[in-house]
Amino acid sequence: MTAEMSDRLARLRQELSARGLSGFIVPRADEHLGEYVPASAERLAWLTGFTGSAGLAAVLPGKAAAFTDGRYVLQLAAQTDAELWERRHITEEPPARWLAANAPAEASIGYDPLLISEQGLAVYTDAGLSMVPVEGNPIDAIWRDRPLPPVAPAIPHPLEHAGRSADEKREQIAGLLREARQDAAVISDPASIAWLLNIRGGDVPYTPFVLGFALVHADGGTELFLDPAKLTDQTRAWLGNTVSVADRAALQPALRRLAGKRVRVDRSGSPVWFAQQLRDAGAVVVADRDPCLLPKACKNDVEQQGFRQAHLRDAVAVCRFLHFLSQFGARGEETELSVADRLLALREQVSGFRGESFPAISAAGENGAIIHYRVTEASNRPVRRDESYLIDSGAQYVDGTTDITRTIWIGPSDPPSELRERVTRVMKGHIAIATLVFPEGVSGAHLDAFARRALWQVGLDYDHGTGHGVGSYLSVHEGPVSLSRLAAPVPIAAGMVLSNEPGYYLPQRYGIRMENLVLVQPAAFVEAGKRFLQFETLTLAPFDRRLIDPTLLDAAELAWLNGYHARVLAEVGPRLDAADRSWLAESCGAYRLRHRVHHR
Repeated sequence: MTAEMSDRLARLRQELSARGLSGFIVPRADEHLGEYVPASAERLAWLTGFTGSAGLAAVLPGKAAAFTDGRYVLQLAAQTDAELWERRHITEEPPARWLAANAPAEASIGYDPLLISEQGLAVYTDAGLSMVPVEGNPIDAIWRDRPLPPVAPAIPHPLEHAGRSADEKREQIAGLLREARQDAAVISDPASIAWLLNIRGGDVPYTPFVLGFALVHADGGTELFLDPAKLTDQTRAWLGNTVSVADRAALQPALRRLAGKRVRVDRSGSPVWFAQQLRDAGAVVVADRDPCLLPKACKNDVEQQGFRQAHLRDAVAVCRFLHFLSQFGARGEETELSVADRLLALREQVSGFRGESFPAISAAGENGAIIHYRVTEASNRPVRRDESYLIDSGAQYVDGTTDITRTIWIGPSDPPSELRERVTRVMKGHIAIATLVFPEGVSGAHLDAFARRALWQVGLDYDHGTGHGVGSYLSVHEGPVSLSRLAAPVPIAAGMVLSNEPGYYLPQRYGIRMENLVLVQPAAFVEAGKRFLQFETLTLAPFDRRLIDPTLLDAAELAWLNGYHARVLAEVGPRLDAADRSWLAESCGAYRLRHRVHHR
């Protein structure tokens, strides 16, 4: 494989030289800048061997570097050839800085304008680099067996799950454009198109997207650009007469027709190609957020109820899985792959199941410390007795998307006291988020510290955000709100679904993460004045009580945990058979505090 990867890099350098370029950047992205990409867009993996979901390569005539973030540094080292690629942490040594330090003076660095946003491109130009847009990605010119783009059929997403008609949604977006005195908006995010038009598809793994682009006009008219082969007669009829459909080749002429118009383009979420094409056509580009993001994130009443029902059905599969693990995990006969397969098989029995919402993180022992560990045949190892096991998984259902993480002790011995203390501190952070009441106008950055307080008090922390948005039978990672120190300053609003997932990771030893999804709801305060919000927990599955030290929880925390477990038993128990229900009753038993609570 090393010779083949070396040949690919050499052929790319030849292609760049033929085009008069001194270098080239290869983001891990497709034309929609999303997390999951079709096989035809896996250019970074083809060139470097690295398959993580976040990364970039920079290629110069005499050297090349591959970059990723802290989640994937170990994976990057394992999958790339050190003789071909320098491995770099993308935040500690950003690609623009590396290029500025290593590229020849006055070097022309090529980029594909369909694979980078205007905001992303500015990082390179601000570093003094001469960035040159290329027409036709040079990797595509040398990728001999490149897969064809996907043509999965688009299907209607019915009102019984969507809750609002596409006509109503388009009029809402058109109203936002009129209010902002904008004539049209570019929609490049497939999640926004799926929400706006009430359609779903299968063009990328784990997320029911139809890959395409749209132009929404201030009069409500919408132009959809995608491969017509994706549209059945049923879906064409579903879209209606106010949505015109054309092949992707018609997109550039459609942009040119917007000459003199004020056109909204998301500077961070859309490829820079759109702004470049519009400016060349004489349009006025208005940098503004995708107008669908906020309405999509605020789920309507039908979508909220769909989330509740999807999580209740999902809980049956998860509880059956946890019972299975309690019976067979300590025998040493299961592996990370086999237990993940068992959970998937149980979910496949649930009505409305459409697939996993992301690749399950099935991590035993020390692998749990790798935050975004992805088990493969090469890394797969047994689940052993007397160690911790972390399972982070989720499912796509027609009425909602799930995402849950549990850290489990594989008995029969008692877990170490250090592990119990750290799990309990993570649990305290989880409860802190679950029980928060906060005023409208607060953003995710304001809440993140509540989840970390119990860890910070003893000098511990974790290197990921506390929560992310979740779509309604859409992406398991949805903007514009997150719970993170780096969160965008977008206020949390009623109807949003977020994850609550604090953690702690000790390299080479274990990982801890406790994750439920929560729904933002108005808080019922009688007093007049500012309005407040709170969280409704959606996920229903027990936490491993063996890993929790109740003496570290205060009375309110114990009350929440006991109440949560009582709710799990009451709502999920009747849906289980006798054996699973008996296990659940034991797992949801209430704590009775026999020692003085330490208020820490």
